[in-house]
Amino acid sequence: MRKSPLFPSFSLLVLLALLGGCASTTTFTSTWKAPDAQGLTLNGKTVIAVFISKDEAQRRAGEDTLTADLNGRGAHAIAGYTLLANEDRGDGEKARQRFREAGANAVVTMRVLGKDQRVSYTPGYVFPPYYSAFGPYWGYGWGAVYDPGYLQTDELVSVETLVYSLDRDKLLWASTSRTVNPRDVYRLVKEISDATAREMARQGFLAAGPVERGSAP
Repeated sequence: MRKSPLFPSFSLLVLLALLGGCASTTTFTSTWKAPDAQGLTLNGKTVIAVFISKDEAQRRAGEDTLTADLNGRGAHAIAGYTLLANEDRGDGEKARQRFREAGANAVVTMRVLGKDQRVSYTPGYVFPPYYSAFGPYWGYGWGAVYDPGYLQTDELVSVETLVYSLDRDKLLWASTSRTVNPRDVYRLVKEISDATAREMARQGFLAAGPVERGSAP
């Protein structure tokens, strides 16, 4: 988080140091499930993990992370870049052919929609009721600790996740999530992958808990 102090002080610097280590948080702003997807599961199915990015390093890191999360919850996931070269990433028919040749049943895609900022102000000083009389103020004045206000700028990153059935050639599940103050794109993908896997498990698409490779889904 980035802070802009209005009144610099030692106590504020300590506060900023503590807040600077806060972890980012991810919440789902919307989810959708196909009406006829009830009872469908990705457990034991071959699933292609795709992170849509023009940056090849980010794409690979994102797909590796998503693959690990899907595998950890019962699917047999394969990173898309291992099947589809970067120069062919925009060719839908070629992607479908390569994925079907690999025996894939479904594709999970993740894409950053955009980011924006939210600025909020926390006041540090409010005229208290103790000022109405000398006695109450005296005790308050000696015991109060000066707390300056500060501005807080949060970065909000929105990501969409889609699950397509290759067997049915249709969209099964979709979500839009928002992450506050991600440190970098790699941690962003890790956090969203974890959150998405948990949400898909909650809705029955994946195993509810970690599945050891080789165990029955």
